[in-house]
Amino acid sequence: MNKIIKKEVLNPTVTKMDILAPAVAKKAEPGQFIILRVSEDGERIPLTIADFDRENGTVSIIFQIVGATTEELNHKNEGDFIADFVGPLGKPSDLTNLKKVAVVGGGVGCAIAYPVAKKLHELGAEVHSVVGFRNHDLVILEKEFGDVSDKMVIMTDDGSYGEKGLVTDALKALIENGNKYDEVIVIGPVIMMKFVCLLTKEYGIKTTVSMNPIMIDGTGMCGGCRLTVGGKLKFACVDGPDFDGHEVDFDEAMKRSSMYKPFERHAHEETCNLFNKEVE
Repeated sequence: MNKIIKKEVLNPTVTKMDILAPAVAKKAEPGQFIILRVSEDGERIPLTIADFDRENGTVSIIFQIVGATTEELNHKNEGDFIADFVGPLGKPSDLTNLKKVAVVGGGVGCAIAYPVAKKLHELGAEVHSVVGFRNHDLVILEKEFGDVSDKMVIMTDDGSYGEKGLVTDALKALIENGNKYDEVIVIGPVIMMKFVCLLTKEYGIKTTVSMNPIMIDGTGMCGGCRLTVGGKLKFACVDGPDFDGHEVDFDEAMKRSSMYKPFERHAHEETCNLFNKEVE
């Protein structure tokens, strides 16, 4: 059992929690993830480690409320416990020998991009952060990114905050203004990562993406998180989650993830109805 130390609502659909997990905090690195179960009979879900505090033994997770388990997790409060919190899993992001990097985050993917930007800043790299959201109400981690970025650009689809447009618009402008990046690291919706990679391929810039497909066990046994990278079968949980973005078959990844959306919506509705009845 792991205790929820702090809970913070970042926007109407995204929540941040600090979980007491000293063993995980001791070994955690940017790019890795945990797998949790809210209750003993609940499903296992992967969540990226958004931050960690080794001294206090806490690990931060940021999640979007989209399915039954995230809905159940969001009903937990400070002082409550969750059944399992296992990790760190996956390979840490390789951030060595980078002097100038563009970190691109989209939506809740910014929760994964932030610890990468933070680590790069700590290593002395020049960090340019480009973060994108649908609108102002959905913006998260603005201050956190600002604190670790030498340059930061916020984009919104509707222009309600920052600059109007897509992250690819901002990244292209930065590149064409003469910024030469050792690497672009992009994390967010699969369709966004695909188009960022198409852009960076034009300029010959190495690009790393973080893939977060459906996972069950997180150890490579179930095969649910399989991807095609460079024409070869890979498992996001043990071979990743970071991959060369120019080699990922994004169309296949999108097709696989869309298969589960009807089940996810149905489970979410059932869970919402259950909690609503309890309130009544």
